[in-house]
Amino acid sequence: MSDNAAAPSSRPLKTTGLHDGDAAPGCKKIDPILEIDGVSRTFGGLIAVDVDHLEIPRGAITALIGPNGAGKTTLFNLLTGFDKPDKGSWTFDGKSLAGVPAYRVARMGQVRTFQLTKALGLLSVMDNMKLGAKDQDGENLFRALLPFLWRKQEQANEKKALDILERFMLDTKKDDYAASLSGGQRKLLEMARALMSDPTLVMLDEPMAGVNPALTQSLLDHILNLKAQGMTVLFVEHDMHMVRHIADWVVVMAEGRVVAEGDPYTVMQDQAVIDAYLGKHHDEDLGADTEHVEVLKELLDDEL
Repeated sequence: MSDNAAAPSSRPLKTTGLHDGDAAPGCKKIDPILEIDGVSRTFGGLIAVDVDHLEIPRGAITALIGPNGAGKTTLFNLLTGFDKPDKGSWTFDGKSLAGVPAYRVARMGQVRTFQLTKALGLLSVMDNMKLGAKDQDGENLFRALLPFLWRKQEQANEKKALDILERFMLDTKKDDYAASLSGGQRKLLEMARALMSDPTLVMLDEPMAGVNPALTQSLLDHILNLKAQGMTVLFVEHDMHMVRHIADWVVVMAEGRVVAEGDPYTVMQDQAVIDAYLGKHHDEDLGADTEHVEVLKELLDDEL
């Protein structure tokens, strides 16, 4: 295996126009939607995140990968207001998000899903969807007492929710409790609910985790459709096959830092990525993330 091996000519790279200069950690993007500078987070003596600079390209699907404990979900939590960094700053669409609470981040157009779904189980699927709509007149205490002020908007939100549920093949479940859905259906519901706020950036934390294989292709298609509809997608994922097939750009984290960036076909041959998954001393048993290592080896073999 050569570090300089190129992707097969029959599979054109999808990263044209995404970055400026070499594809190195922290490289400049042509049109970044998210810019991160000097963000760090520690838990006791553990450095969970230590990102010097990172830019996420607009209008693309970016995968954030790395071995277990690399800091991926912690970085998601920081960027979406669910946790606070020790230091650092970041901007979304040119606006600073440092110190902005999660609900305001979502209202600005940056929404996320969770590895463990957050559907409200004792509400119906339709009610979960309507909760995702923003700027609802009925949320005001005074207006809530006067239905004629918000009923028309409520009807419009229900129509929008039903249209989205149909796309996600959940319309027949609209009156069911969310708790009655399967794990994969709850993933679909969470993604569908996120679209109720008309987001600009959708952040998915391990969208394939716990999903029945029968729903895997459906989820992949929906993620690709987000891009087709003009949204930017940033997702954390351990499924390397998914990363290779849908990601335009890949960011690799290890021990809290960004160690590699690039298109999925060349990143998986980057020595820094191999070291991150195998450990720097390949001949020693360092408790490497063996499940992901085997997948990585398989993908490398496919590419060579």
